[in-house]
Amino acid sequence: MVRLSFVLLLILLLSACGAAQEDEIRQWMVDEKNQARPKVKPLPAPKQFVPEAYTNSASTEPFSSQKLTQALKKESAQVAANGALVAPELARRKEPLEGFPLDSMSLVGSIFRASQPIALVKVDQLLYQVKVGNYLGQNFGKVTKINETEVTLREIVQDAVGEWTERIATLQLKEGSK
Repeated sequence: MVRLSFVLLLILLLSACGAAQEDEIRQWMVDEKNQARPKVKPLPAPKQFVPEAYTNSASTEPFSSQKLTQALKKESAQVAANGALVAPELARRKEPLEGFPLDSMSLVGSIFRASQPIALVKVDQLLYQVKVGNYLGQNFGKVTKINETEVTLREIVQDAVGEWTERIATLQLKEGSK
């Protein structure tokens, strides 16, 4: 019993010491929080905007009808030059292989008939014979050269600005195609 009362007295004394220290720590934290003030520089005053009048009256105004007319004339001349490249392609009759994109076609072989190379092109499980001068793909692709491993064509495509340009494309032989 004495031993139990001694343990209880010891616990009581220890708990009394802990509460006092806790109060001191809390008071110290409150004091530090009150003393800590952020140091923020004040924002500078905004600059006053002073509008200026347009004084360059000797040159063409950017929104005048004269400027618009010049731009339209330049654009129509450019369209005429680009149209000369694609106009013959639009006037001719389309060939069957122009209805398929070039990446859906595969070159499976080539043969020579009367010393003329002929490429064997497979599209949708059908085999087509293609010779120099035929058209392939959806970009006005005209076959310019056929050899054992590839078909070379000249395509006419529109670039990002809308101008028609020529580019070279190839159809490579697919190894192991069935």
